[in-house]
Amino acid sequence: MVWYIRYRMGMPSRKRLTADDWTIAALDAVAEGGLSAIAIEPLAVRLGSTKGSFYWHFSGRDALIVATLELWERLDTEEVIAEIAEVPVGVPRLRALLFGAVESRSERGARVELALQASAQHPLVAPLLARVTRRRLDYLAEQFTAIGFDADEARQRAQLAYTGYLGIAQLAHATPAEADLSPDYLETMLDVLVSPAPRRQSARTGHHEGN
Repeated sequence: MVWYIRYRMGMPSRKRLTADDWTIAALDAVAEGGLSAIAIEPLAVRLGSTKGSFYWHFSGRDALIVATLELWERLDTEEVIAEIAEVPVGVPRLRALLFGAVESRSERGARVELALQASAQHPLVAPLLARVTRRRLDYLAEQFTAIGFDADEARQRAQLAYTGYLGIAQLAHATPAEADLSPDYLETMLDVLVSPAPRRQSARTGHHEGN
């Protein structure tokens, strides 16, 4: 018995994991393999821990999924908005958002977003994506309103900007060789987003509306 006690005392102590450790590991797993990668046993191996540690912090896999989604929401939406608060509203802030989003396309947040889009119908993912999308569109619309667009136009521009971002992320992920993410391209994209709309032509007459 004495030798066993000495053996145990001589072993390096295992780090006591927190709920945050599990959630961060789960977020990394989603970035690498999608929502299905949130699996307790593989995460325990990744962390050098046991399932017992997991159940000390979470009631089950769904609870971990919710915590992981909320972490992504905080890091990649709320903290981004907070960090950019010092940039003037309107075009400067839109430029910062666009360039920042594209520059981070290879980081964990962008990869998590693409993975979650693939699981958009999951009952735990769907409300989170709806909330994040609404928050981002509202924030973008505020910037276009600050430029001078009316509420309806600002909302349309916000949707155009956001779908453009998602398209860039998907293109860079799927066929990176075809994705032009240069500063010149991004400035062109920004110019299109903030330029006044051309006068619409009637599809039937070919004349400018209002003539």
